[in-house]
Amino acid sequence: MLKRVHFTRLILAVTIAVSSLVIGMAGFVYIEGFNLIDAFYMTVITVSTVGFSELHPLSNAGRLFVSFFILYNLVVVAYLVSVLSSFIFDGELRKIFRMIRTDQEIKHFKGHVIVCGFGRNGRRAYQELRANGAQVVVVEVDKELMQRTTEGTTGEDYSGDGLPGGLIITVCGDATMDLVLHQAGVERASALITALPKDADNVFVALSARALNPRLKIIARASQKTSESKLLSAGADSVVMPDEIGGSHMAKLVVRPEVIRFLDLITNLSSDKLRLEEINYDQLRQEFKSISLREMDVCSTSGATVIGLRQASGALTMSPSVDYVPVPGDVLLLLGNEEQMDRFEVRFRQL
Repeated sequence: MLKRVHFTRLILAVTIAVSSLVIGMAGFVYIEGFNLIDAFYMTVITVSTVGFSELHPLSNAGRLFVSFFILYNLVVVAYLVSVLSSFIFDGELRKIFRMIRTDQEIKHFKGHVIVCGFGRNGRRAYQELRANGAQVVVVEVDKELMQRTTEGTTGEDYSGDGLPGGLIITVCGDATMDLVLHQAGVERASALITALPKDADNVFVALSARALNPRLKIIARASQKTSESKLLSAGADSVVMPDEIGGSHMAKLVVRPEVIRFLDLITNLSSDKLRLEEINYDQLRQEFKSISLREMDVCSTSGATVIGLRQASGALTMSPSVDYVPVPGDVLLLLGNEEQMDRFEVRFRQL
């Protein structure tokens, strides 16, 4: 669908030009009795108006046909030239090449994240994902919005890592359509965030994405509380309501301001950033897989703090005992600044 939108005018112009060629050949064969090669030659020199003489003298009917055929082709050639000019001089050709290149890049993506909707929530999600090194494909129906973004006219950096806006991998289309999700590589994606303005559209995206990829992790945005159950039933793993979260956040700044400021540090909403990371048992170096948290001594060696543990059973433990020995399926939750987390990565994470 997306390619048809871009190629419609060009295909129409080429179709009309080919049709003109066929009409000319048919006319010379039927009216003058020319063979196909002579008919093709006469059609080409007539359309191109090069002024070559006729192969054979034309009858009155043939001259009348040629007169109207020339007038008709003046319009055809003018339209064809205008379409080609727009493709060359107005950047349409460049857009087509960019679209083809984007499609080829997406075909090589695996385990990427799809962000549907590039509004405020979608942009923030994109920034956060890119800052953490994830491959991201944006699906947005508003072409002008994405064009302003990729051309850098918005004055914002959406890449999250200093990359220019032009490197945003985008599929311009309606995310509620299966074809558009296919173009975004939903079958190979690891997660999808649907942040469209309408809850009904988010429900439809979640339903379609779940059908196309049963293993996909789906995070959905909702404006109404009543939409939460519908989104979960449609296949969303988690539902986020930004308006509700924002109101709760502001209220807690009044009653528990220091707690919220600490949370802002963790969620990178403050200028002094802390990192909240997780590490699976399988990601630990081999020498740390059979010892207790006390023996690992994470805090002394890296400065980071183990603040939580999700056990293989699914239970979540805050401030786990230092005598606990991690087992397969466990996930350690750690908190620290950038320098501390970098030291932890070097010492404890398996290369």
